[in-house]
Amino acid sequence: MLELAHVSHVYANGTRALDDVSLTIPTGMFGLLGPNGAGKSTLMRCVATLQTPTAGTIRFGGIDIITDPEKLRATLGYLPQDFGVYPRVSAYDMLEHMCVLKGIASAGERKATVETLLAQTNLWDVRKKAIAGFSGGMRQRFGIAQALIGNPRLIIVDEPTAGLDPEERNRFLNLLVEIGENVVIILSTHIVEDVADLCPRMAVLAGGRIQLEGAPHDLIERARGTVWAKSIARAELADVAAQHEVIATRLVGGRTIVHVLSDTDPGPGFTTVSGGLEDVYFATLATMRRAARPAARSAAHHAA
Repeated sequence: MLELAHVSHVYANGTRALDDVSLTIPTGMFGLLGPNGAGKSTLMRCVATLQTPTAGTIRFGGIDIITDPEKLRATLGYLPQDFGVYPRVSAYDMLEHMCVLKGIASAGERKATVETLLAQTNLWDVRKKAIAGFSGGMRQRFGIAQALIGNPRLIIVDEPTAGLDPEERNRFLNLLVEIGENVVIILSTHIVEDVADLCPRMAVLAGGRIQLEGAPHDLIERARGTVWAKSIARAELADVAAQHEVIATRLVGGRTIVHVLSDTDPGPGFTTVSGGLEDVYFATLATMRRAARPAARSAAHHAA
């Protein structure tokens, strides 16, 4: 179990990337959902011991990650948003090199580890191919292979499916499900579908704070009756946005389907939406922005 308590991080330029984040993450897949710039990568880097938070504690089992980072690294697998490799080196040779860096001294053990991981990530047939020639999905599967070296108990994957085509995305997500039964896997993403498809528990991080936490099904049930939809002409969108809290729009058959957030019936033509995780996510962000507006106006007033 991973436990974060009152974690904050302020960069040297004054940017507060994390603001009093507390989370308990059990074994299995955990989704950390948030828009770009929400603080997700900063939080993942703190958990991965790549930077020390300004305040707070992070513990994994009996390990204090902040005071004893080396102990955590021995059981950590990390796939960052962008990871560098030696492009002309084959997948087999690169994995073997990473095994050496991970401390696997025996040549026999390295061989067994590399061959097992290449088979598990469906890269055996391209094991002698230079990584420079890999597709985006193959590179991500290679990234997971290197993250699994040493049988880690905590695995962090940061925006792993961004840019993948649907087939590669499904292959990659199925791989995560296979390895996620007995370890803690944090899936950090801005793609709602990834979390909805995979994660029994999740949290929404936005503005450096945890805005929502729980099981996706429970969060969807909690939001029932607060999201409404209406089909309108595109030219009507500005008027609807002026009167209601619009959280999402999409084009269907030349008409715009608009979703609004409201505790009561917003008027003629609107129907309640049974909803999904995407509506919960957009409603959460809209509520956060609404709460931020009075604070911003108050700050501007005092500054004047």
